[in-house]
Amino acid sequence: MFGYINVNRKELTEENLKIYQSYYCGLCQSLKKNTGIKGQMLLNYDMTFLIVLLTGLYELEDEEKEFICAIHPGKKKLARMNEATQYAAAMNVMLAYHNLEDDWRDERAYAKRAIFQMIKKDYQKIAGEYPRQAEALETYMKRLTAYERSEEHNIDLIAGLTGEMLGEIFAWKEDVWAEELKCLGFYMGKFIYLMDAYEDLDKDEKNKTYNLFSDLKKENQKDFETLSKLILTSMMSECSKSFERMPILLYADILRNILYSGVWSKYEYIQLKKKKRRKSR
Repeated sequence: MFGYINVNRKELTEENLKIYQSYYCGLCQSLKKNTGIKGQMLLNYDMTFLIVLLTGLYELEDEEKEFICAIHPGKKKLARMNEATQYAAAMNVMLAYHNLEDDWRDERAYAKRAIFQMIKKDYQKIAGEYPRQAEALETYMKRLTAYERSEEHNIDLIAGLTGEMLGEIFAWKEDVWAEELKCLGFYMGKFIYLMDAYEDLDKDEKNKTYNLFSDLKKENQKDFETLSKLILTSMMSECSKSFERMPILLYADILRNILYSGVWSKYEYIQLKKKKRRKSR
């Protein structure tokens, strides 16, 4: 369920895009330092959002580092790193481990099984350092598996599992900001699960596998697209409200770009694919 929390690059200033990219590079470098090249294979933009969010909220001091990127060796890159980077890198590994394990269980994808076995020791080490987050993740996976096997119909109930889990991930410290970060993570987690289900709906219908949107589509053939967009919009609306309640000034423009625009990039891409399919018929 990675790949939904990204920036809208077209709407960002060149300066802000460079800043955002430098935090992404910082995450990559942190993964490499802590878990080696295999850790870099897990890199995603979703945790970059968490880094920028926590950096802005706690006004963290960065360490800047220039490096040569093996993938883009043309010129030196800049990496920004701080305490939140280390935390997000750890959460990146834990989330990826469970995501890969889930994919192996559902699809019997041997390549993914090999990767999650490779990072198992790293996962166990990180779980020992962050027991609250690890427990939330493990509980989430057990409950999600049970709900999906029973083909749970309650959209709020099953999407809420991802929300509860991501809320614990976003609550970096048990302090004055923990509850608001949990709230933001809760609605973002629900959005991620729902967007993932929306993207997979056609494939799941073809394969006759579980998808929580199947019933909604059957019962509302004509209005399904409107209703699904309304559900997704309501999740991001609550997520954005939570963000606006926090006194974040540093990188607020980047964060608003993600919350109000970037998260919809995949949705717009899905609509384009649907439009092309309709024209080709």
